[in-house]
Amino acid sequence: MLTRTFDIPTADGRADVFAAFPEHDGPLPGVLMYPDAFGIRPALRAMAEKLADHGYYVLVPNLFYRHGRAPLAELPDHIGEETRPAIVDRLMPLIRQHTAERVVSDADAFLRFLAAQPEVSDGSVGVIGYCIGGLVATRTAAAYPDRVAATAAFHGPVGADGTDELAKITGRMHFGHAASDLTPDELSKLNDALDAAHLDYTSEIYPGTVHGFTMSDTDAFDEAGSRRHWKRLLALLNSTLTPV
Repeated sequence: MLTRTFDIPTADGRADVFAAFPEHDGPLPGVLMYPDAFGIRPALRAMAEKLADHGYYVLVPNLFYRHGRAPLAELPDHIGEETRPAIVDRLMPLIRQHTAERVVSDADAFLRFLAAQPEVSDGSVGVIGYCIGGLVATRTAAAYPDRVAATAAFHGPVGADGTDELAKITGRMHFGHAASDLTPDELSKLNDALDAAHLDYTSEIYPGTVHGFTMSDTDAFDEAGSRRHWKRLLALLNSTLTPV
């Protein structure tokens, strides 16, 4: 496994990013992985490397690079309930300032960077995101439908922009919701709206999970939910991209 760090030029500065990809003679399909609000850290690097090991070039950007290099808050090795509130309070202003306009501008830079890498194959990429990164992923796919073949969001507020925005996405999608984030009735309404928009998607609540269930360095982590997430994610990417 090869890993790299880069600074990508954007309209507002330079974004620090982490990349992971397997040693391979030929090009690899690209995947843009948006982290949760806690950002690039050992747990996210491990997830990127795990995905890369399945035959992908995975790029993880610092969403909040305008405010400094990742991490933007001092993070313990394990983010427990006793420390999480203070960290979230520190990051919430950055989340509020990360507007849809900033997302779209940054996404163009990230997608261009992926396309320019010699290790990345031509064609559309996958875009995935966790927590706030899930919303960033759907905004990216809606803004650049011709460049995104697959979109996945886990415990993310994917309906925040309304169904009209999601309807702009032309690739295949999977939304994995935490049981604490969405009620069955809310899921039914969301899925009815996605059906009405004739989107190619799966959308489900992962039983017994709470917000953040994919993150192994938090109290929210759920082993069964994480396994389900990997199964759904790999099935989506394998059906839309061509891993090596």
